[in-house]
Amino acid sequence: MHGHAYANGAGTIVNAIAIWKGAAFCIDLKTTADVELHECAGGAGRITGRIENAAISDVCHGATYDTALIERCVSLVLDRFGYSCDGAVTTRSEIPIARGLKSSSAAANAAVLATLDAIGETLPQMEAVRMGVRAALDAGVTITGAFDDACASMLGGIVITDNRKQELVSHIKYESDVLIYLPEEVAFTADANIARSKAVAPLVKVAYQLALARDFENAMTLNGLLYCAALGFDTGVAMRALELGVTGVSLSGTGSAYTALVRQDQIKELREAWHALGGDVIQTRIVNKS
Repeated sequence: MHGHAYANGAGTIVNAIAIWKGAAFCIDLKTTADVELHECAGGAGRITGRIENAAISDVCHGATYDTALIERCVSLVLDRFGYSCDGAVTTRSEIPIARGLKSSSAAANAAVLATLDAIGETLPQMEAVRMGVRAALDAGVTITGAFDDACASMLGGIVITDNRKQELVSHIKYESDVLIYLPEEVAFTADANIARSKAVAPLVKVAYQLALARDFENAMTLNGLLYCAALGFDTGVAMRALELGVTGVSLSGTGSAYTALVRQDQIKELREAWHALGGDVIQTRIVNKS
């Protein structure tokens, strides 16, 4: 049995680490997953994972590629429907890992959907999201469960969530181009300084209220400045965007990437300004799924 699926990465509006409530938007960078199953019978099945296009540049900058997450996703889906199979799961991704662009959420969603495709079953979208979140918690690649990131990846558009309750508070379609600044260094969510993140919680609550009021750009910028200060990232990257008239720019997740919501007439100037800082710049857009 063979299954194939993809899921998107995402950018941060409000990081949920400080207050367990967050907001994120889906971006047009994808992770695909292929699942091959065989010998479906009694006993405990064994799933092996492979990440096909592990980027040399990411490895050189300290990133590691652990297949535990995608293997766990396959196992949870099979358990849900009573299958016991040997098999393999392979992912390929356009999303740089350990940069705050929700590569883990995209990989989890893609692996869950590909396994469902392989066995010819379906799940409601939110149950599929929660299955990937459980796998991410089991694999230790997230602090809050990244429910906001997983919802953005699966549903598209902008999502606002309560991660502690695993509740989708709001889902909004939104049109915007996106620029991503990608420094060389990587930053793993599991290594983030939780105590310093909690210290800015009162102001993160303000950012969350702005998101609820659909003032996404100001929510995003406040969030970014707060988490840059808490986690030790350079606010200068965000300031270059603000100086050019961009109103929504943030550290994405726990870094190291920054994302900005931009108009067409802002893209060239911001791209040049960020290129001058070193690192790479990626142009993409918000993806609204049906």
